[in-house]
Amino acid sequence: MDFFEVIRTQRAMRRLTDEPVSDDEVWKLLDAAIRAPSGGNRQPWNFLVVRDGAAKKKIGEWYLDAWEKMYGPARDAGGGGNPAFARTLRSADHLARHIGEAPVLILATIRRDMPTTASPTLGASIYPAVQNLMLAARAMGLGTTLTTLHKLHEREVKDLLGIPAEFETMALIPVGRPKGKFGEAERLPAEKVTYWDRWGERRSR
Repeated sequence: MDFFEVIRTQRAMRRLTDEPVSDDEVWKLLDAAIRAPSGGNRQPWNFLVVRDGAAKKKIGEWYLDAWEKMYGPARDAGGGGNPAFARTLRSADHLARHIGEAPVLILATIRRDMPTTASPTLGASIYPAVQNLMLAARAMGLGTTLTTLHKLHEREVKDLLGIPAEFETMALIPVGRPKGKFGEAERLPAEKVTYWDRWGERRSR
């Protein structure tokens, strides 16, 4: 696929089939992830691939609990009368109820005890790798979405999977064959969110 087509058509895919994802495919995603830049090229990341059914089920239970606490009221209110937000909530609600059934869950983690990963810039050395992984998935026809709700149960997730204390989980990425279709998601034009040389000064193409 053309690189810019990959970018244009990559979107959150929250409805996944149970069709298997091979280890070779997962390795391709991870090989793409580790090509990302990081502060001082320290590469402070580790990735944890979760295939075990019991572990995925437990993570799914914690994720659903976090979802209900954080977004249940908005969902029950129908998205506050905003049809687009209501559609997103329905999609996210489906994910919350089925994330434990995804063929693969990938946790992106980062060491907290390295100088270049100190808060508040912790994500600068991991989220580029996560985006690489997700773009590679799009190019391969695999669906992903970046989630963080599991962090409400960070301690339990780390205990379950044996993640050392000095590592923090920064993203939980379900991977699978999408039930929906890739396509361009609605986005504000670059002209509306970009200023040139001074805040508030716009330029047309």
